[in-house]
Amino acid sequence: MAAMQLSRKGKKVLVLEARERTGGRIHTITDNSFNQPTELGAEFVHGQLPVTLALLKEANLKALDAVGDMWRYADGKFNKSEQFLMHYDVIIKKLNALNVDMTLDEFLSKHLSAKKYTETCTMLRNFAAGYDTADPSRFSAFAMRKELQSEDDDHQYRVNGGYCAMINYLESEIVKNGGAVELSTIVKQLQWERGIIKAIADDGREFTAQKVIIALPLGVLQAAKTNIGAITFIPPISEREQVLQQMGMGNVIKLLLQFNEVFWEKQAIKKGAKADVKDMSYLFSTEAIPTWWIQRPHTIPLLTGWLGGPAAEKLKDADDEYILNLGLLSLSNIYDVPVDDLRDRLNAYQVMNWPADPFTRGSYSYATVFTSEARKLLAQPEQNTIYFTGEFMYDGPEMGTVEAALASGVEVSSLVD
Repeated sequence: MAAMQLSRKGKKVLVLEARERTGGRIHTITDNSFNQPTELGAEFVHGQLPVTLALLKEANLKALDAVGDMWRYADGKFNKSEQFLMHYDVIIKKLNALNVDMTLDEFLSKHLSAKKYTETCTMLRNFAAGYDTADPSRFSAFAMRKELQSEDDDHQYRVNGGYCAMINYLESEIVKNGGAVELSTIVKQLQWERGIIKAIADDGREFTAQKVIIALPLGVLQAAKTNIGAITFIPPISEREQVLQQMGMGNVIKLLLQFNEVFWEKQAIKKGAKADVKDMSYLFSTEAIPTWWIQRPHTIPLLTGWLGGPAAEKLKDADDEYILNLGLLSLSNIYDVPVDDLRDRLNAYQVMNWPADPFTRGSYSYATVFTSEARKLLAQPEQNTIYFTGEFMYDGPEMGTVEAALASGVEVSSLVD
C-alpha cells in the first residue's frame, strides 16, 4: 500500500520481498483440491473498515456478506451464543475505571477474582488468545477495553476471489506507475547513513536508495539476527530495536479441512441442537482445536480450525500430520463421528503454522502495556531515512488486521513524501 501510494506520486519505488509470492500473511491458495480460492492467512473484513473497503471498491472487488451465528459446544450440548461475554457490563465498568494500564491477567486477578467470575475470566483469556492470538500475561487491559467497546458483529465480509486479488491489484498499480517488485530477495543487512541506504540480500545482491520503508512482520523484527529473514542494521538503531522487543507478537495455527459433504449440521441436530444450527458460522469449544468456522456465504464442505495464543506457540514445531490429527480428534469429540470416518470423508487439507514460518514468525501483533510508547518512537523516522510500517504500527481497535496494515501504509507514505 505504501509503495502504491508513493508510485502514484511519481516516486521511484522498489519492493524487496523475501518470499516467492507477494502478500505475506495474506495468502490465498487456488489449489485444485479445494473447491474455491481458500485463505491460509487473512480471511475476513471485520466491520465497516474505510481503507479496506475503499481499496476493494477501487479494485472492483466485491466484499461478500459473511455474517452468521456464533455457537458454543460445551458439556455435550450446542448452544447459540446470544451473549458474547457473561457479566459484560461489569467487565466494561471495571475496565473503564482503570487509570493505569496493566496486563489482562493482572486485571482479572485484581478486579474479577470472585468465584462467580471464574467462567467469565476463562472466556476473556480465551478471547484474548483466540481472537487476538495474544498471551494474556502480556496483553494490555487498555487494549481489551478498546476492543470490547468497538465490536462490530453486524458487519463482516469475505473478499470475493480471495484477499490476494487485492494484493495483485496493488502490485499491478505499482508496476503500472514505474515501480518494481523483486521476489525471492531475503535482505540480511541494511547499511545506512542519512539519505543513503544499501540493502544486502543473502545471495550478495545489493540495492541502494535514499530511503527505506520496513514493512516486515513484528515477529521477524524481533527474531535473533542469526535467523532466516532477520535484519541487521549497520550501524545499529538500538533504541528502536529495543522497543520492538517490548511489543507483542501473537501466534496462530490454521487448519483447513475439506470434506465430501456438510456432515456437521445433521450431526449437531442429532446431538440435540435446534434446526437453526444451519445458520451457524462459528463454533467455539474447549477442544484442542477450539474454534471452527464455515465458508459463509459459500456453501461448501470446508471447515477452518483456529488455534491461537500460547497454545499455538507450543505447537510451532509440530508436523502437519500431528496438527491434522488434533483437528480430526476435536471434530470427532464435538460431532460424535469416529476419527477414521472423518479421515475417510476428507478430500483435502492444509495446515498453516504461522509461528513456524520464517518470514512471519507469528500471527499478528497485539498490544502490551509498552506498545503505545514503543509505537510513538517507531513512528518517528530514523534521520528521515528509515521508516517502519505495518499492522503493529496502527493505533486503533483494528490492530492486527489488514485494515491496520493498509492504513499504516497510507500514513507512512505521507511521511516519506
